[in-house]
Amino acid sequence: MSKTRLEHVNVTVSDPKKSAQMMCDIFGWHIRWEGAAIHEGNTVHVGSSNDYIAFYSKGDEQKFDGRSYDQLGGLNHIALVVDDLDATEARVKKAGFETENHGSYEPGRRFYFRDHDNIEFEVVCYR
Repeated sequence: MSKTRLEHVNVTVSDPKKSAQMMCDIFGWHIRWEGAAIHEGNTVHVGSSNDYIAFYSKGDEQKFDGRSYDQLGGLNHIALVVDDLDATEARVKKAGFETENHGSYEPGRRFYFRDHDNIEFEVVCYR
C-alpha cells in the first residue's frame, strides 16, 4: 500500500487574506498561492511547502450558528503540530484570541482557540 498524507484542507471564511495573514503571524507559514476560485470566489493557500490550508470566500457566506459536532459533515477543528506550545500560545493570545481546553496527555500537550470566523484550531506539541 502506498504512503498517504494530507495535502490540504479547504475552508470557507469571511476574508481569506485576513485568515491567511493570521496563520503567517502565529505559525510562521507563507502564502503559497492566491487567486480566483470556483463560484466566482477567491482563495488563499497558506502553509508550508508540503501542506496548507486553502481559505475560500465568494463574499456572501453566512455564519454557522450551530455546533459543528452536532452536524453531519461539520468541520470540528483543524489540528496543527508545533515544536513550542508555550511560544505558540503566546502568539495566539497576542493576535487577540483566547485559548482554552488545555490538556496534557500521552504523548503530548494541547490547547484550542477559535478564530474570527469561529473556526476551532487545536494546537499540539508532542515533546
